[in-house]
Amino acid sequence: MKLTVEDLWRIKRPAGVSLAPDGTRAVCSLTTYAMRENKGTASLWLLSTGAGRPRLLTTCGEKDGQPMWAPAGSRIAFCAKREWQGKKDEEPQIYLIDADGGEARRLTQLATGASAIKWFPDGKRIAFISWVWPDLRGETAQARRHKQRKEDKVKAHRVEHATYRFWDHWLSDGRVPHLFVADLRGGCSDLFEATPYELVRADPDQHCYDISPDGRFVAFGFDPAEEKKLDDEFDIVELDLKSRRFRNLTPGAPYRDYHHPRYAPDGARLACLSSNVRASPVAPNEITLIDRRKGAIAVVSKGWDRGVEAPLRWSTDASAVHCLAQDRARQHLFRFDLASRAPTTLVKGGMVTEFDLAGDAVAFIRDEMSHPPAVYARRGDGAERKAESFNDALLRRFQLGASEELSFRGWGGETVQMWLVFPPRFDPKKKYPLLHSIHGGPHAISADSWHFRWNNHVFAAQGYIVAGVNFHGSSSFGQEFIESIRHEFGKRELADIEAATALLSKRRYVDRKRVFASGGSYGGYLVAWMNGHVPQGRYRAYVCHAGCFDWVSMFADDSYPFFAKELGAWYWEDFGKVEAQNPRAAVKRMQTPTLVIHGALDYRVPDSQGLQYYNTLKAKKVPARLLHFPDENHWILKPQNSRLWYREFFAWLRRFDPASRGG
Repeated sequence: MKLTVEDLWRIKRPAGVSLAPDGTRAVCSLTTYAMRENKGTASLWLLSTGAGRPRLLTTCGEKDGQPMWAPAGSRIAFCAKREWQGKKDEEPQIYLIDADGGEARRLTQLATGASAIKWFPDGKRIAFISWVWPDLRGETAQARRHKQRKEDKVKAHRVEHATYRFWDHWLSDGRVPHLFVADLRGGCSDLFEATPYELVRADPDQHCYDISPDGRFVAFGFDPAEEKKLDDEFDIVELDLKSRRFRNLTPGAPYRDYHHPRYAPDGARLACLSSNVRASPVAPNEITLIDRRKGAIAVVSKGWDRGVEAPLRWSTDASAVHCLAQDRARQHLFRFDLASRAPTTLVKGGMVTEFDLAGDAVAFIRDEMSHPPAVYARRGDGAERKAESFNDALLRRFQLGASEELSFRGWGGETVQMWLVFPPRFDPKKKYPLLHSIHGGPHAISADSWHFRWNNHVFAAQGYIVAGVNFHGSSSFGQEFIESIRHEFGKRELADIEAATALLSKRRYVDRKRVFASGGSYGGYLVAWMNGHVPQGRYRAYVCHAGCFDWVSMFADDSYPFFAKELGAWYWEDFGKVEAQNPRAAVKRMQTPTLVIHGALDYRVPDSQGLQYYNTLKAKKVPARLLHFPDENHWILKPQNSRLWYREFFAWLRRFDPASRGG
């Protein structure tokens, strides 16, 4: 049986894995989607890291997530919007539930909500984040302002600051993320109230702050600039909860962007991520140690040519730091030894996206090209085991095509990596159409991963050989490869894709007359770029999802401060340099039929980009179709919208496939 988009939305998705202190059990949030209801619900599940069976822990909530095990191992805290004592939560709140089951009870009741929870070591308090108005004092004032804003009939945005939108939401109501503490005996306190301190405004989570082992200090990333911007440099600031004094741990040189702190087991040092953003806007995150007593700062992973991802977790003996990092189109869990300053792979990807450590156990979530995300565990030096079977019965129904990883010569004869995914029951004696699935970023990857919005196996099930090229600029292949496209977007990437097309066209089972290309975000930019730079007829049709069409009008997006750094100039200073990297500059040569897809809530690539591209093609009388979602952002997240997306995608390709009926 072939995989369909409806089947994609039947797959359950685990997230938020947390281990009990003794490492014997884990808890995760599991989201299940319903196509008819057009939404998902999430519940908590208990998993054994040994041989036990999964057990459903919560059933009453719609979005039970972010579970965190208490230090004593008896309770679990989580965030949810539920009904409690006859009243429904308007914003997510913190709930507590016994690990052995029973009814969950609500801990917080803040009008501004709660998220990103983390237990204090004594198990009597929980830290969390809430977005509040910094000019107000106390919960009552916050609730009053929240009610006024909600009931106000005027919804206009009024801003003067540079960063006022992020991905799909506005940052214009004056609220900022503060760190709170909730006492299990009752009551909450805002640790940043009446101070200038706040957390990062770009989707802060529980990894952007940490609590010292003695529970006296809290460390967090802080932007010291008066006006907060996405490309600012952060410091690590520490709050003494006893004296209420703040201390900057990274003042002055070396100037870097410091973030995601983690205390060592003895509390003497902090590990954090830092990057030299003054040298490059795409500088890698590096493991950095801060001596809290001496003030010494050391970047310890400089010799490792890979960017490090949060969270950081110390080993019990403080000899190593555990982290995630990409390597050659995969993401592994690494143990970085501080003495030798060398990484070793602890858990291999696929894509390892989350992990937790406790006792002698590690629990993690991993997906692969041919398997959706699943929870795995390993105890001691034993072999890893799958800790759940959420999707096993469903997946057994499907026959997935084989995948192949290969390297080839791309731009300048340099080595480039690519994935191929073949149709089910592939027969090398037959001819198949080729479909490029071009990743975004540009500093991202076509990975050994299971993608729900651009699923290679759903594509391949339609009869396509799917190619995912990790062109120049892609992450996971070293910093030089990432930096190679700066100030010259389009050139090397196109050469790599074209080289892949030429290589694959020589294979006897690839039909050279039936080649297509699709891409999203920066991949959409490349598809538009190809339309103006590739000879007519080489590709039968394109699909451009959320693609950049004009770097000048892209100034309406939420990340415009990066443009001059990536493109090499502000458009008013060197218009020729920017225009040389613009798809719109080659409009006269655009002739290939294109399906343009965009969401109205996309602030990273505003939907005006898609509308400009579509209108341009229509004015040129190039076959074009627009699929516009008024209720989606940069990604298509609703089940029924996703179904329509795939149907339009495939119908467009079939329309221009000479082998299709009527094509």
